[in-house]
Amino acid sequence: MEIGTKLIKINWKYRVLFAIGTGLLYAFILWLFDYFSDEKIYTTNSIIFQGVFFGLFFGIGFPYINQKLAGKFSNKIGHSIKPDLSPDETVEVEGPANLFRGMEGVGGKIFLTNKKLIFKSHKINIQTGQTDIAYADINQIIKRKTAKLIDNGIRILTKDGKQFDFVVNERTVWLDHINNHLK
Repeated sequence: MEIGTKLIKINWKYRVLFAIGTGLLYAFILWLFDYFSDEKIYTTNSIIFQGVFFGLFFGIGFPYINQKLAGKFSNKIGHSIKPDLSPDETVEVEGPANLFRGMEGVGGKIFLTNKKLIFKSHKINIQTGQTDIAYADINQIIKRKTAKLIDNGIRILTKDGKQFDFVVNERTVWLDHINNHLK
Protein backbone atom coordinates (compact mmCIF):
# COMPACT_ATOMS: atom_id res chain seq x y z
CA MET A 1 0.00 0.00 0.00
CA GLU A 2 1.34 3.40 -0.88
CA ILE A 3 0.32 6.57 0.95
CA GLY A 4 0.38 10.18 -0.19
CA THR A 5 0.55 10.08 -3.97
CA LYS A 6 -2.23 12.60 -4.59
CA LEU A 7 -1.41 15.34 -7.10
CA ILE A 8 -2.95 18.72 -6.39
CA LYS A 9 -4.21 20.36 -9.57
CA ILE A 10 -4.50 24.13 -9.73
CA ASN A 11 -7.57 25.42 -11.55
CA TRP A 12 -7.32 27.94 -14.40
CA LYS A 13 -9.00 30.74 -12.48
CA TYR A 14 -6.25 30.64 -9.86
CA ARG A 15 -3.54 30.45 -12.54
CA VAL A 16 -4.90 33.52 -14.35
CA LEU A 17 -5.18 35.49 -11.10
CA PHE A 18 -1.64 34.45 -10.18
CA ALA A 19 -0.40 35.51 -13.65
CA ILE A 20 -2.05 38.93 -13.35
CA GLY A 21 -0.71 39.45 -9.83
CA THR A 22 2.80 38.33 -10.77
CA GLY A 23 2.84 40.53 -13.88
CA LEU A 24 1.61 43.58 -11.96
CA LEU A 25 4.18 43.05 -9.21
CA TYR A 26 6.99 42.67 -11.74
CA ALA A 27 5.88 45.77 -13.67
CA PHE A 28 5.70 47.74 -10.41
CA ILE A 29 9.26 46.70 -9.50
CA LEU A 30 10.49 47.79 -12.95
CA TRP A 31 8.68 51.10 -12.53
CA LEU A 32 10.35 51.58 -9.11
CA PHE A 33 13.78 51.00 -10.64
CA ASP A 34 12.95 53.52 -13.34
CA TYR A 35 11.51 56.04 -10.87
CA PHE A 36 14.50 56.00 -8.52
CA SER A 37 17.09 55.92 -11.31
CA ASP A 38 18.84 59.11 -12.39
CA GLU A 39 18.05 58.39 -16.03
CA LYS A 40 15.10 56.74 -17.72
CA ILE A 41 15.73 52.98 -18.00
CA TYR A 42 12.38 51.67 -19.29
CA THR A 43 9.63 53.14 -21.43
CA THR A 44 6.02 52.71 -20.32
CA ASN A 45 5.40 50.30 -23.21
CA SER A 46 8.48 48.29 -22.20
CA ILE A 47 7.27 47.99 -18.60
CA ILE A 48 3.79 46.88 -19.74
CA PHE A 49 5.19 44.35 -22.23
CA GLN A 50 7.63 42.88 -19.70
CA GLY A 51 4.94 42.72 -17.00
CA VAL A 52 2.53 40.87 -19.30
CA PHE A 53 5.24 38.49 -20.56
CA PHE A 54 6.56 37.80 -17.05
CA GLY A 55 3.04 37.24 -15.70
CA LEU A 56 2.08 34.85 -18.48
CA PHE A 57 5.30 32.88 -18.26
CA PHE A 58 5.51 32.53 -14.48
CA GLY A 59 1.77 32.43 -13.82
CA ILE A 60 0.72 30.02 -16.56
CA GLY A 61 3.66 28.71 -18.63
CA PHE A 62 6.10 27.75 -15.90
CA PRO A 63 3.55 25.86 -13.73
CA TYR A 64 2.29 24.04 -16.83
CA ILE A 65 5.79 22.96 -17.87
CA ASN A 66 6.65 22.03 -14.30
CA GLN A 67 3.51 19.91 -13.96
CA LYS A 68 4.24 18.06 -17.22
CA LEU A 69 7.97 17.43 -16.69
CA ALA A 70 8.37 17.24 -12.92
CA GLY A 71 5.69 14.58 -12.49
CA LYS A 72 7.43 12.24 -14.93
CA PHE A 73 10.82 12.93 -13.36
CA SER A 74 9.70 12.48 -9.75
CA ASN A 75 7.77 9.30 -10.56
CA LYS A 76 10.90 7.76 -12.09
CA ILE A 77 12.92 8.66 -9.01
CA GLY A 78 10.24 7.49 -6.58
CA HIS A 79 9.67 4.11 -8.20
CA SER A 80 13.38 3.32 -8.27
CA ILE A 81 13.80 3.67 -4.48
CA LYS A 82 13.89 0.20 -2.93
CA PRO A 83 14.98 -0.42 0.68
CA ASP A 84 17.58 -2.96 1.70
CA LEU A 85 15.60 -5.61 3.58
CA SER A 86 16.55 -8.64 5.63
CA PRO A 87 15.41 -12.01 4.15
CA ASP A 88 12.35 -12.35 6.41
CA GLU A 89 11.29 -8.69 6.13
CA THR A 90 8.43 -7.35 4.00
CA VAL A 91 7.26 -3.81 3.18
CA GLU A 92 3.73 -3.12 4.41
CA VAL A 93 3.35 0.62 3.69
CA GLU A 94 5.42 3.10 1.69
CA GLY A 95 5.22 6.71 0.58
CA PRO A 96 7.20 9.86 -0.20
CA ALA A 97 8.89 11.63 2.71
CA ASN A 98 11.73 13.91 3.74
CA LEU A 99 14.09 13.28 6.64
CA PHE A 100 16.00 16.19 8.11
CA ARG A 101 19.68 15.35 8.42
CA GLY A 102 21.09 18.50 9.94
CA MET A 103 20.02 21.43 7.79
CA GLU A 104 19.25 19.31 4.72
CA GLY A 105 15.74 18.03 4.12
CA VAL A 106 16.68 14.78 2.41
CA GLY A 107 14.04 13.60 -0.07
CA GLY A 108 13.14 9.96 -0.47
CA LYS A 109 10.66 7.37 0.70
CA ILE A 110 9.55 6.06 4.05
CA PHE A 111 8.76 2.36 4.41
CA LEU A 112 7.07 0.51 7.25
CA THR A 113 8.02 -3.14 7.30
CA ASN A 114 7.04 -5.96 9.61
CA LYS A 115 10.22 -5.20 11.66
CA LYS A 116 11.17 -1.53 11.39
CA LEU A 117 10.71 1.91 9.90
CA ILE A 118 13.04 2.62 6.97
CA PHE A 119 13.85 5.88 5.21
CA LYS A 120 15.75 5.61 1.96
CA SER A 121 16.85 8.73 0.12
CA HIS A 122 16.78 9.24 -3.60
CA LYS A 123 20.04 9.99 -5.39
CA ILE A 124 19.40 13.72 -5.85
CA ASN A 125 20.54 14.69 -2.35
CA ILE A 126 23.81 15.67 -0.78
CA GLN A 127 23.34 13.10 1.98
CA THR A 128 22.12 9.77 0.67
CA GLY A 129 21.55 6.35 2.16
CA GLN A 130 19.17 4.36 4.27
CA THR A 131 18.12 5.00 7.87
CA ASP A 132 16.63 2.10 9.83
CA ILE A 133 14.67 2.54 13.08
CA ALA A 134 13.55 -0.68 14.78
CA TYR A 135 10.10 -0.39 16.33
CA ALA A 136 11.53 -1.67 19.62
CA ASP A 137 13.95 1.31 19.69
CA ILE A 138 11.21 3.96 19.40
CA ASN A 139 10.59 5.77 22.67
CA GLN A 140 8.15 8.46 21.55
CA ILE A 141 6.41 9.84 18.46
CA ILE A 142 5.53 13.54 18.41
CA LYS A 143 3.42 15.49 15.93
CA ARG A 144 5.27 18.57 14.72
CA LYS A 145 4.80 21.43 12.32
CA THR A 146 7.17 21.99 9.44
CA ALA A 147 8.48 25.58 9.54
CA LYS A 148 6.12 26.04 12.53
CA LEU A 149 3.23 26.33 10.05
CA ILE A 150 2.34 23.08 8.28
CA ASP A 151 0.93 20.02 10.09
CA ASN A 152 2.95 17.41 8.20
CA GLY A 153 5.84 16.60 10.50
CA ILE A 154 6.61 13.60 12.67
CA ARG A 155 9.42 13.51 15.23
CA ILE A 156 10.60 10.08 16.36
CA LEU A 157 12.65 9.89 19.54
CA THR A 158 14.56 6.68 20.17
CA LYS A 159 15.49 5.11 23.49
CA ASP A 160 19.17 6.00 22.92
CA GLY A 161 18.30 9.73 22.58
CA LYS A 162 18.38 10.09 18.80
CA GLN A 163 15.84 12.33 17.08
CA PHE A 164 14.46 11.88 13.58
CA ASP A 165 12.31 14.60 11.98
CA PHE A 166 10.20 13.48 9.03
CA VAL A 167 7.92 15.37 6.65
CA VAL A 168 5.14 13.18 5.24
CA ASN A 169 1.83 13.45 3.41
CA GLU A 170 -1.24 12.40 5.42
CA ARG A 171 0.49 12.55 8.80
CA THR A 172 -2.36 11.02 10.79
CA VAL A 173 -2.40 7.94 8.56
CA TRP A 174 1.34 7.47 9.08
CA LEU A 175 1.01 7.97 12.85
CA ASP A 176 -1.74 5.33 12.97
CA HIS A 177 0.38 2.81 11.03
CA ILE A 178 3.46 3.42 13.17
CA ASN A 179 1.50 3.26 16.42
CA ASN A 180 -0.06 -0.05 15.35
CA HIS A 181 3.46 -1.50 15.14
CA LEU A 182 4.39 -0.16 18.56
CA LYS A 183 1.50 -1.93 20.34
